[in-house]
Amino acid sequence: MASSFGHLFRLSTFGESHGGGVGVVVDGCPPRLALTLEAIQRDLDRRRPGQSKITTPRDEPDRAEILSGLFEGQTLGTPIAVLVRNTDARSSAYEDFKDTYRPSHADYTTEAKYGIRNWQGGGRASARETIGRVAAGAIARALLAQLAQVEVLAWVSRVWSIEAEVDPGTVTLAAVEGSITRCPDPRAAEAMIARIEAARRAGDSLGGVVECVCRGVPPGLGEPVFDKLEADLARAMLSLPASKGFEIGSGFAGTLLTGIEHNDAFISEAGRVRTATNRSGGVQGGISNGEDIVFRVAFKPTATIRQAQQTVDRAGQAVTLEAKGRHDPCVLPRAVPMVEAMALLVLADHYLRQRAQCS
Repeated sequence: MASSFGHLFRLSTFGESHGGGVGVVVDGCPPRLALTLEAIQRDLDRRRPGQSKITTPRDEPDRAEILSGLFEGQTLGTPIAVLVRNTDARSSAYEDFKDTYRPSHADYTTEAKYGIRNWQGGGRASARETIGRVAAGAIARALLAQLAQVEVLAWVSRVWSIEAEVDPGTVTLAAVEGSITRCPDPRAAEAMIARIEAARRAGDSLGGVVECVCRGVPPGLGEPVFDKLEADLARAMLSLPASKGFEIGSGFAGTLLTGIEHNDAFISEAGRVRTATNRSGGVQGGISNGEDIVFRVAFKPTATIRQAQQTVDRAGQAVTLEAKGRHDPCVLPRAVPMVEAMALLVLADHYLRQRAQCS
C-alpha cells in the first residue's frame, strides 16, 4: 500500500481510523529549522473533529506527540515522527454494516484490491489518516516560511450552490478563521451555516470548493515535463479524501476565452519580471513564475448519511443501509487545513529540489 509522498521532503503516514493512533514520519527536513510542538498543534486543531456545530461530534483532542527529530526547538535533519493517539473511537457503530458495502465509500474497492478491509470507520480510507499530512504540512510551513518567505492560505469558496466573493490577493487568515465555515465572506458564511445545518437535520450532506493561494513562491519551482508543479499539486489534492476535482488559475473557465484574452502579458515592475494578469495561476510550462499560485479543489458531499440507501452485502444480496456513526454533514471547513498541508508539502519538496539543483 502506497503511504508515502514526496522526493526530497518525504513523508509516510500510518494508522487507522479506529486503531491505537495515527501519525507521520517526515524525512528530508533540513536541520536547524525553528520548530515547536505548538506550531504543529495549531494546524491539527484546525483539522480536528468536534470543533463546531457543523462538523462531526467525534470528540478527539488530537494532541500531537513528537517522538524524534527535534531538539531544543530545532530540527536535527533526522526523521521527525509525530503521533496522535485515538481516544474516542467507537467501533461498535460500524458493526451492523461490516458486511455491507456503503455507497460511494472505499469498502468494495478496498476489499476487491486486498481481499480484506478494516470495516471500523474505513481504516486507512478514513479522513483521519490526514492527521499525518497536516502535521507534516506544519513542518513544511515552517521550512518555507524560514527559508523562502512563502505563505499558503486556503478557505471555503463554495458550499453547495452558495458562492463566496473573496479576493485571493488580500484574504487573511483572520478572515478565514472568523467563521466556523472557514469562509471569509460573512454573507456567504451565514448562508452556508444555515444550509449545512438543514442538510444535517435531513440526514443528508453537502459538497463544495476550497480555494487556496500560495504567496511568495519564487520563480523556478517545478519541472517542464512529468513533474510539472501544477501536476504535482493536482496529484496531491486529488489524494485527499472526498476530493473530486482540481483547477488552477483560470481553470475550466479559461476555455471560454480566446488566446489574446487568456494570455498573461509580461511587464517589468521595479526591475522585476512579472505578469500583468494571472490567468496561469502562478505556473507556466509546469514551473512557477513568481506570481501567486491560485487553485481550487472540489469536494463531494460526505458519503455517509443517515438516510436509507440501497446497496448490497458481501454475498451480493440487496440490502437497505441506514448508516450510523459520527460524520461531517459537509467536509469543507475541515478540508481547508488539509488542502494547505498538501500544497505546503508539494512546495517544500520542489523548493528543496530546486535548491539542490542550483546550489
